[in-house]
Amino acid sequence: ERNQADVSEAKSGRADLIFLIRFRHCCLLRNQRCLLAYLYDRLLRIRALRWEYGSVLPNTIQFHMSAEEVEWFNRYKKSLATYMRSVGGEEGLDLTQDIKPPKSLYIEVRCLRDHGEFEIDDGTTILLKKNSQHFLPRWKCEQLIRQGVLEHVLS
Repeated sequence: ERNQADVSEAKSGRADLIFLIRFRHCCLLRNQRCLLAYLYDRLLRIRALRWEYGSVLPNTIQFHMSAEEVEWFNRYKKSLATYMRSVGGEEGLDLTQDIKPPKSLYIEVRCLRDHGEFEIDDGTTILLKKNSQHFLPRWKCEQLIRQGVLEHVLS
């Protein structure tokens, strides 16, 4: 606002204000660039949360996000799900599985809290109770590991 007032004064003949106007304008542009860089970095971090935690964010993380950020996360989640369904045939392809290449197809896991029944592709149903251990396909339980339901037991 002060810059706009000074511009109108400079137009009426005060040439000594031009340097002050340019300085303020450069400061405004710098602040704008800093804000955009901050918002872009935050957006990249929110996008990374989808790959790390899956489609449901923990409440502790969601608490620190604004309503617009939560809305952006939900739109990104839906867009990614639509893309994954369109790739890979009938069932689609879950790109969020196996972020690191697996060393084996089956892993031993320990259940950290009661989760209920869990069905594997062959139709077997496993009851996930607290402190129970199971030998399961990695790709089937990786999402539960990220959510904190299961823990990978390293032998």
